[in-house]
Amino acid sequence: MEDQETGIGRRVQRLRKQLGMTQRQLAEPSYTPAYISIVESGRVRPSEAALRFLAGRLNTSVEELTTGRPARLATELRLALTDAQRELATGSAVDAAGAFERVAADTERLGLGPEQAEAVLGLGDCALETGDLDRALEHFEEAERLLADAPLPRRARAVRGRAVAHLLTGELRYACYLLESAIEELSTSGLADPEALVLLYAAVIGPYIDMGAHARAAHAAELALSLAPRVSDPALVAGMHRQVARTFLAEGRIADADASLAKAQAIYRQLRLGTDLAHCHWMRGYVHAQGGELALAEAELRTARDMLRARRAELFTAQVEVELADVLRRMGRYDQAAEVAGTLLRLDARHGAVHAGGAHRLLGLIAEERGETESAEEHYVKALALLERSGASGDLADLCRLLGDLLRRSGRVEAAMDAYRTGLGYRATPGTTTLGPPPAAPPRPEE
Repeated sequence: MEDQETGIGRRVQRLRKQLGMTQRQLAEPSYTPAYISIVESGRVRPSEAALRFLAGRLNTSVEELTTGRPARLATELRLALTDAQRELATGSAVDAAGAFERVAADTERLGLGPEQAEAVLGLGDCALETGDLDRALEHFEEAERLLADAPLPRRARAVRGRAVAHLLTGELRYACYLLESAIEELSTSGLADPEALVLLYAAVIGPYIDMGAHARAAHAAELALSLAPRVSDPALVAGMHRQVARTFLAEGRIADADASLAKAQAIYRQLRLGTDLAHCHWMRGYVHAQGGELALAEAELRTARDMLRARRAELFTAQVEVELADVLRRMGRYDQAAEVAGTLLRLDARHGAVHAGGAHRLLGLIAEERGETESAEEHYVKALALLERSGASGDLADLCRLLGDLLRRSGRVEAAMDAYRTGLGYRATPGTTTLGPPPAAPPRPEE
């Protein structure tokens, strides 16, 4: 493998000869032919000033001289990455995944580490939205490896993605631990980046709710909303920067094109916050429901659901629909509640166990209130099976109480006592959040 000095020298010589220049013509007026000869032989690395001079004389960039990567190619890849981010922010996660795959492969080949990490993060976000949680976890773990030396705000999206993947598979305590640890590190290190905090606070709402830490969830939601950026028509602004970048690229103004792409990427990251802000509307709906303001709760939850549906975020939508179905049930609109909850039963134990378990619980309540005892028991038992490995001790204890009450009213006292004892065991489980000793990472599923 050639060292950097030899590589630079060979590129200078190749480009000089392509232009039909002598060493004297390249050197004048700032350097001597002898200096050019020494550079081309690889015996010295040019200074930054010399590199800028040579790049200008050879109609190339300092980046191409030092790395061998054509500056235009690197910028074109950044443009392709921005296009993939636009597709994910405003279009199809499936189409975006294909674009991110191509960018990830090309950036890895060219050694563009930051751009490769962005592409891998995009693949993780696509996998989350399409419900492929195992693949999402792999992508976010890879992104964390690529960003291992970067400051925490740069790694926040990977941490958040990994935590959400664990949450959606029912591993609540570990998801909570990942997010709390990152928030704590940001808060104590002086790196309290607003965008990173919005991502982390919004993501921690779900595990807090499922684990019964309602006050923490409400506080996280308010903090996220207070930090949310206020962008006027961000998609339009981002599109403008993309088009400006294309114009600069066509004119050979590589640095200006890169600057415009950086602005577009920042806005597309802000657009991605729409998913997280939908979680905050969901949290507000939950708070209204807890206060008995069911009409307000329904409005907030429908807003959150519509935002998530527009993004085709199936599992996140399910998270909201569990709460919406419960509100509809409490309003006496049983048929609508059963219809909403029934659509969630397709979620299996690996992909949305918590939400499928919540749907079975709601269908059990509806069946019980309609006098359909056998159906209610069946739904409660299925809900218990789905939630047992999640660590949602409050939900499990509540289900055992519901099942125990149902069994007792039907005269099955011993079975009811067993259900109550099981529920007391869940209720006595120490800790509802993970501040303290971290739990072990959940085992990865067997291939």
